[in-house]
Amino acid sequence: MNSAEFSYLLEYPENIDAPKTHALDEVIAEFPYFQSVRAIQLKGLNKTNSFKYNQTLKKTAAYTIDRKVLFDFITSPIFIAKSETPSNTLEEIEVIDAEDVKVLHKKITDSVSNKNTKTEVISVKNDEVENEADVLEIGKPLQFVSSEPHSFNEWMQLIAQKPIKREEIPSRKIEKIEEKFNLIDRFIELNPKIKPVDKNAINLDVITESSAENESLMTETLAKVYLEQKKYENAIKAYRILILKYPEKSGFFADRIKAIKKLQKNKS
Repeated sequence: MNSAEFSYLLEYPENIDAPKTHALDEVIAEFPYFQSVRAIQLKGLNKTNSFKYNQTLKKTAAYTIDRKVLFDFITSPIFIAKSETPSNTLEEIEVIDAEDVKVLHKKITDSVSNKNTKTEVISVKNDEVENEADVLEIGKPLQFVSSEPHSFNEWMQLIAQKPIKREEIPSRKIEKIEEKFNLIDRFIELNPKIKPVDKNAINLDVITESSAENESLMTETLAKVYLEQKKYENAIKAYRILILKYPEKSGFFADRIKAIKKLQKNKS
């Protein structure tokens, strides 16, 4: 990609396409901290529904100084909007005489009938090969909105945790640990008094408040984040909460729960 093409994308990021998105890899490899390039590439991956978008979003966040700026960008109308390619209309077709009209009409009718037949065949094949991952749309770009930063922050968390490497404890450290245990034993021997709880004090139900707060934060995007992170139990709980929040979509969420359980069964 030359400087003129890149300058054009900076001015008109909505015109990015798949080849231009791929070409930006060279620029990023040369200038990894060039945040504008990474932002435009995100736009391209999102526009083309690329499976690379979700992981690229995490990588872009790692190179971004202020993640709030990144969040504002991916939830802006400029980022979400997808330009539509103009389609040919009948007015654009040049007709010479009546015979051309007949030939054109036959081509159109044959084309429509062939498309309908192909559509029926494709739909049957899709029914046969459709699996849980397709139903759950796993790998499809996550669409965040400005009203739910919690889902964005959840996606920024690391998916996998590195195992803890335990080393042998030196003898000196063991002695220090034993000294601490001896201090605890002496403290218990002193029989310390605990002040009784005031019966008239008002106790707050912390669990209820916490669960209510979690329910208010629950969105379809967050449930999708759990799916992408392979936190299937969290995703099931999320869709159960969404069934209570949006009963009119209970059938849709119930189907997703069934698909997740089948996915878990197949993974095990």
